[in-house]
Amino acid sequence: MPTLATDLDALTRFGRALADPIRCRLLLALREAPAYPSDLAETLGISRTRLSNHLACLRDCGLVVTVPDGRRTRYELADPRLGHALDDLRSAVVAVASDRTCVDADDKGCC
Repeated sequence: MPTLATDLDALTRFGRALADPIRCRLLLALREAPAYPSDLAETLGISRTRLSNHLACLRDCGLVVTVPDGRRTRYELADPRLGHALDDLRSAVVAVASDRTCVDADDKGCC
């Protein structure tokens, strides 16, 4: 049975991954289909070195895995449920963003 500590660790890792726009774009791209680093770099318009650093972070967070494919390595989400979680999270955030209750959000830079 999961404990509070393991739940917090999992959410912290997920939050760390989502804290960077490039990692978010990577997760969304991999939600669509597994991909090779060269294709991901081209799709995102970033260097292979920069991509490699972000993929390493996502691997360390346990969100993506590598799959050997001949002489190449393919990346995919570690668990299909992550794709559903990303969809649910995106839908929830969009719903909340359209109904902000903080009237000073634009002035204070919050929410």
